[in-house]
Amino acid sequence: MSMSDTHPALQDQKYEIAHLTLVPKRHIGRMVAAAVVLLVLAAIIRAFSVGQIEWSYVRDFLFAPAILEGLRSTLVMTVAAMTLGIVLGVVIALMRVSGNPVLSSIAVGYVWIFRGAPALLQLMIWFNLALIFPTMGIPGLFEFRTVDLMTPFVAAMLGLGISQGAYTSEVVRSGLLSVDSGQYEAARSIGMTQIMMLRRIVLPQAMRVMVPPIGNEVIGMVKLTSLASVIQYSEILHNAQIIYFANTRVLELLLVASFWYLAVVSVLSVVQHYIEQYFGRGSKAVSASM
Repeated sequence: MSMSDTHPALQDQKYEIAHLTLVPKRHIGRMVAAAVVLLVLAAIIRAFSVGQIEWSYVRDFLFAPAILEGLRSTLVMTVAAMTLGIVLGVVIALMRVSGNPVLSSIAVGYVWIFRGAPALLQLMIWFNLALIFPTMGIPGLFEFRTVDLMTPFVAAMLGLGISQGAYTSEVVRSGLLSVDSGQYEAARSIGMTQIMMLRRIVLPQAMRVMVPPIGNEVIGMVKLTSLASVIQYSEILHNAQIIYFANTRVLELLLVASFWYLAVVSVLSVVQHYIEQYFGRGSKAVSASM
């Protein structure tokens, strides 16, 4: 028999509160904030609906050949620049952690220069490289005019890719440093070479740390390709500009370009989610067992 069943005061208290109704706590601040956000969204939607936008132009140019060609060029540039950036990033990160003072100093200088200069500035320097080096090649064997070699595609790929390499190197370096030093020692103790140790022991563990920021950088690169329109590379924004220079429907064509950027980023975000799940499956299993 419990104490509450025998003590008269406790029995009376129990009967006094038995008829009360539980009322959830009201979060007034959250409700006010949500109302303000909804009002702002409604105002933005209304502004677009009553503004001077010919939505028929947006519909007509959404799948225009020039826009789709610009989309293809944007994807090609994203893949090319990120591939160059990842390769350079891995090499620079390995140089940084190698312990060789010369290689480490070169890596630090590379990151300092190319992370410090704006991407647009680097694009313009590469595109105008002929003013510094009129020709490129090996004298007496083969030479090319730099103005012919440095096309908008090559200049954009070098500018974006080399700049990206500086950022990616820091991501790779942080991934390498996240692996416990005991893993390196265990790999060396069983006679693994440096390359084998990186491929089989270090990188599989470091990928869990590196994939999220590199995925974000890929998504950022999709949008950074719009800078290449300045040097006449035919990506989405550049082709949209050519069209609205002709028909003066500026905002409509910008909305078309925005739609395709958002579509590509949405697809890449889903892909990134599944890649993160794949590389993070080991840590989830460990967490579930604890």
